[in-house]
Amino acid sequence: MTGNIDKGRIPAHVAIIMDGNGRWAMERGKERSFGHQAGVDVAKKITAECTRLGVKFLTLYTFSTENWNRPADEVAALMGLVLTSLEDEVFMKNNVRFRVIGDMERLPKQVQEKLQATMDRTAANDRMTMVVALSYSSRWEIVNATRRIAEEVANGKMAAADISEDTISSHLTTNFMPDPDLLIRTGGEIRISNYLLWQIAYSELYFCDTYWPDFTEADLHKAIECYQRKQRRFGLTEAQVENNENN
Repeated sequence: MTGNIDKGRIPAHVAIIMDGNGRWAMERGKERSFGHQAGVDVAKKITAECTRLGVKFLTLYTFSTENWNRPADEVAALMGLVLTSLEDEVFMKNNVRFRVIGDMERLPKQVQEKLQATMDRTAANDRMTMVVALSYSSRWEIVNATRRIAEEVANGKMAAADISEDTISSHLTTNFMPDPDLLIRTGGEIRISNYLLWQIAYSELYFCDTYWPDFTEADLHKAIECYQRKQRRFGLTEAQVENNENN
């Protein structure tokens, strides 16, 4: 069931901040890692549903650079989940390509190898790309992009006057995909948490109180329906947008 979704206006890129795993578990008297495991199961369902709906890119905020400051046992559990959750079934069954954005060098060697192996195995899949933001933060990404651009200017490969928005976008880790059309955050918090700050300049934002382990395909449909009710103006007036659509 897709409710009132217009299949002709599916967002090409959906980004999700999967928040609420730990709180969901603690409210049930469980360890926070229990919530993260439940969250993995939901991520697989939402990946399959996005593929079915025709979403081309799904980016999931899995672990931020700030999350390294969490208790060691929780970080270890999260790293363990990365190793056990990268099953071929969800990717090969749905023809999904797997990509990673983030500071992979900070990850345990075994995790790095598992991520790379999954990216290699799914490289030819082309129905949808599922991107995991792992050891990622937008400020880290922008700083790194700025350093690379500065090096190119210093080496004479580029003039400072030629730096544009496209220059910055092309040096970000997300340069292989379009900016998100829709950003969803679960868990009741209304903030961006250092996620895709450059890329979501004109994304539609959707916040819901549902914890990620309780997020269902129906909740995804509600978010997309909300997105489809918006008129995306990108700085233009309503009249200009309507005129462009009619021409």
